[in-house]
Amino acid sequence: MTATRNEIIPAWYTKKWAQPFLHAVAWITLLSLPYLLRPSPDKHVGHREEDPLWHMHYIINCVLLTCWFYLNSNVLIPKLVYKKKWGQYGAMLFLMLVVQVLVRWIFVNIFISPQEFDLKPTMFFSFFTLLFILACSTTWRILKDKVEEDQRASERLNENLKTELSLLRSQVSPHFMFNVLNNMVALARKQSDQLEPSLIKLSSLMRYMLYEADEDKVALDKEVDYLQSYIDLQQQRFGAKVQVNVNLQLPENGYEIEPMLLIPFVENAFKHGTGMIPDARIDIELKARQGLLQFTVMNKYNEEFEEVKDKTSGIGLTNVKRRLNLMYRDNYQLLINKKEGWFVVSLQLHLH
Repeated sequence: MTATRNEIIPAWYTKKWAQPFLHAVAWITLLSLPYLLRPSPDKHVGHREEDPLWHMHYIINCVLLTCWFYLNSNVLIPKLVYKKKWGQYGAMLFLMLVVQVLVRWIFVNIFISPQEFDLKPTMFFSFFTLLFILACSTTWRILKDKVEEDQRASERLNENLKTELSLLRSQVSPHFMFNVLNNMVALARKQSDQLEPSLIKLSSLMRYMLYEADEDKVALDKEVDYLQSYIDLQQQRFGAKVQVNVNLQLPENGYEIEPMLLIPFVENAFKHGTGMIPDARIDIELKARQGLLQFTVMNKYNEEFEEVKDKTSGIGLTNVKRRLNLMYRDNYQLLINKKEGWFVVSLQLHLH
């Protein structure tokens, strides 16, 4: 089960190798630019940049900039910037600049010539180079923290969704079990021969509820078997008093569905479509074609009879609406209406 998020993070980015690889590519590209973009040297004009010592100095400078990048992102930002210790942060940036200039001064004086060192251009160049590296470092750290916070928020949301769905299922299950156990009591009182097969069906239903209902998705055929067993039990209870027409068509494709999603509609039909209703009738139809599930439940109701609602009235349909919103969001359409003495529930669901 996954949550929808505004921030979309590529799956590969969370791999352990992703960030080191991206950093390596970025550094190689950035530090190679002076060599890739410089003009071809004129054979008749000397270029001090061709001196191996200047290449060595460039490598040392790159090492320093790399150190500043990770020092800033891993230490200074979380310990100083996020805690708004601006004075200490400014002092550290100034110290970096001093070290940058000092390293160049030492290198030029020892390996090249003191006359090659010019303080103002060195300060100017070092300042803007350091500023660019620190800007990149700060941006990367902020983006990294944002991605991690999004991941944590997504994980929290997923856990909340799982908890809420578990609570919704736990509300459905007792309601369903009360109805089925009432059926068993009625059959026992009648000493009906149907009690044993009914208990077998009940055992099958309980097995499904215990071992399948906790999964994120179950095979559609298992959900349909669950529906059929429930309908059989209800038909045994009401017999000829209620006309039940069932048309459950299973496709060859192995579609999956949220477990116990369809049963509340059938429960509702048997609960409110029986009793003081002349010529009680319930029609149940299910089709699944080309990734689209069409499920319709219709039951007659008595417009003149106002049912006295108990504490569990409406639990089934209210919960299934909430579960549809949590699991399928924009991938379903649920229509519930009353017309000409019929209560009609129609669900269209895009299966994955």
